[in-house]
Amino acid sequence: MQTVKEYAKDYYACIDEAQRELRARARPPIKAFPEDIDRYDNIFIGYPNWWGTMPMAMFTLLERFDWAGRKIIPFCTNEGSGMGSSERDLAKACPGATIARGLSIHGAETLRSEKKIADWAKKSM
Repeated sequence: MQTVKEYAKDYYACIDEAQRELRARARPPIKAFPEDIDRYDNIFIGYPNWWGTMPMAMFTLLERFDWAGRKIIPFCTNEGSGMGSSERDLAKACPGATIARGLSIHGAETLRSEKKIADWAKKSM
C-alpha cells in the first residue's frame, strides 16, 4: 500500500508526521485499493506500529471493506510498544471480523525472525 503523499525518509520526521496524523485521526489517501477481499476468509495484515497503533493510512484501507465473517491475522514491527492498541483498533475498523492474536517483532530483530514468523503464521491458520 502506498500513500498519495510520501512520508519523510528521515526517521524522526516520519514519526512526527505519523503522530500528527494520529492526533488528527487522519485518513491519508492511498494510491490504490485491492479490488475486493471477497475470496479471502483469512487475511494477514502487516504494518509498522506507529505511536501505539497502525499507521492512519491502514484505517483508510480497512474502512473500505466489509470484514464480516473474515479472520484477520495481524502482525507488526515496533521499537518497543509491541502490538499496542492495534488489535483493538482493528476490531473497531473491521466490524464482524475475528481478530487473531497478533505477532509483534522488534524492528531490529526483523531480519533474524524468519522461523519465528513462519511458525506463528502456520499456527495462526
